[in-house]
Amino acid sequence: MILQAFFAALGQMTDPRFTRVLWRGVGLALGLLVAIGLVLWLAIEAVIPGSVSLPVIGAFGTGVLATAGVVLAMLAASVFVMVPVAAAFSALFLDEVAEAVETAHYPGRPGRPLPLWEGIADSAVLFLVMVAVSLVTFALSFVLGPFGPVLFWAVNGWLLGREYFLMAARRHLGRAEAQALAARHRGTLWLAGTLMAAPLSLPLVGLFIPVLGAATFTHLFQRLRSDRAGGSNPYPGSR
Repeated sequence: MILQAFFAALGQMTDPRFTRVLWRGVGLALGLLVAIGLVLWLAIEAVIPGSVSLPVIGAFGTGVLATAGVVLAMLAASVFVMVPVAAAFSALFLDEVAEAVETAHYPGRPGRPLPLWEGIADSAVLFLVMVAVSLVTFALSFVLGPFGPVLFWAVNGWLLGREYFLMAARRHLGRAEAQALAARHRGTLWLAGTLMAAPLSLPLVGLFIPVLGAATFTHLFQRLRSDRAGGSNPYPGSR
């Protein structure tokens, strides 16, 4: 079931509606990082005098120091927060991904768009989860050695699986009913979430996880709902 959903989602990754959400999230994240860099550059120039003198190096203007500080800060930010920030922005538009999946594969089962405030709340939760993923990965690499990634995948697989499934389910069910369905299938969601969490350890690959996760869990929700209703074909509109 999980692999079916995953490969069905993967097969649709070139859908313009998928790529639009992906690049929108990346673009907004880059814009935020540039804005932070500009503020940092202005702050350095405002706080430090017009020139600085260091042993051996000699005197140089604060513009050079500000530029160097901004470049270093941007490099660090791109490594540690680019993925979670891009994921948070992408989560604002994941309804579009779910709608694209339902249109292509489940034309008779359309969901309803979630209210804007729920999208904002979901993006905030996803951002916090993915920041936790980054921090835990870094910490466990020192403490547990090769076993760190296993615990990382297990813990965050549970978190991501639940959040992605609820995003998909709430397009069709009330919050309480969606949570009850998630609780009944927690093992399946945990395993599927782990499949999403594992690539987060890889540079850049994590940028694709919000879109791929939203699509995969939309398929999973439709499959689980079909099983509960006694349906025989979980992918009636699949190609």
